[in-house]
Formats: sequence, structure tokens, C-alpha cells
Amino acid sequence: MSLLPTITTTDVQEQEPRVAILPIGSYEQHGAYPPLVTDTAIACIIAREIAAAYPVLQLPPVTIACSHEHGTWPGTVSISARTLHAVVNDIAASLEAQGVRKVVLVNAHGGNYVLSNIVQEANLTEPRMTLFPQGREWGRSRERAGLVSDAHGDMHAGEIETSILFHAEPALVRDGYETADHDGGERPFLLTHGMKAYTETGVVGFPSYATANKGKSSWRA
Repeated sequence: MSLLPTITTTDVQEQEPRVAILPIGSYEQHGAYPPLVTDTAIACIIAREIAAAYPVLQLPPVTIACSHEHGTWPGTVSISARTLHAVVNDIAASLEAQGVRKVVLVNAHGGNYVLSNIVQEANLTEPRMTLFPQGREWGRSRERAGLVSDAHGDMHAGEIETSILFHAEPALVRDGYETADHDGGERPFLLTHGMKAYTETGVVGFPSYATANKGKSSWRA
């Protein structure tokens, strides 16, 4: 199944959606086994599930966002928080021009902190935008899926991300994840020193625990 929406303009005209779903990911290192597009793929997978259940307009993803904590790894590409802010607001304005006034931002990259500010600004006078999933939803998903690791230890390219890919897009995970576990410990200077201060491989988590069944359960909590 394609990660990108394949609807036509006629489909949208007939549906007359009132809410749009915008997946937002990243293009950043995830070690040697999941791809650079991991966060974008997961955002698209979640958006695809939402669009299958509700009459919403599924948009293609924002594929490059704020990944500066991974910035010195080969392949990682970032845009500034200012640029992401402008892109999301421009998309919302374009949607509003055709009558779609509400937007759900489906974010799958923890470094996109600015999205919370964008949502707050958009909702000053009326509810217009929301951000999903957040910590509460991820916590419920981890519990429902029966994950071995916790959210702190399994921060990046670990059990939950690999499990989601195994279930929804297994071809994206290369062999070798079974021996890629890495406990990054406490990370008090992550914002200033970046990921390289806590991992040599790019992994902070436990992909060896990943299974397709866990991935299947993780977004149905």
C-alpha cells in the first residue's frame, strides 16, 4: 500500500472534507537498519489509518523538518523551525481558501518542537488545529502493544519505530537490527550536544525486541 495519498480532485470534491490530516516527519539517520525516512513513513502510516476511519483529507507529508540533533550524520537534512512554522501555516492557509478550516498535524519526530507553538497560535480565537500523537497517546500505544522497553530508553530507531515498520512497511527495515540495541542512558545535554554524545551508531533503543504484532497493536490503543 502506498504511503502517499492517491485521491483525485474529483474524490475531494465529492467527499467535501472539513478536516485535513498533515503528516510531518523528518529525513534523518536511524542507524544502519531503518531508513532516513523512518519518521516520515510512520507519520504517513498513522495518517493513512486515520483517513481510512474518518472522512478527512489526507495530505502528502512534510518530509524534511527539524533534525538538528542528528545534523552531523551523513544523509540527515534539516530545515529551521522558522521554515517549518511557515510551511505549516502556508498549508493551513491554502486549505482554508477551499473551505477546509481544521488541520490535524500528525507528527512522528520528537525534534519538531515548534509544532506545539504553531498549534497554540492557530487556536487563539477558535479550535483550528491539533497535534497528534503526543506523549499520552504514545504511552498508551506502548502499553497496548506490550513493549519491553520504556519511552526514555527506546528513544530512537528502537522497539516501537521498528515494530511499526515491520507491520506496515516491512521492506523498509534491513537485516541487522537484531544486534543494534543501545542504551543511551541519561541524556541531560541532548539539546546542546546532539545525539552523537550518546550513541555511536545513531540508535538509542532496543530494535531487537521489535515484532510486527507489536506494531499492529501500537496505534490502536
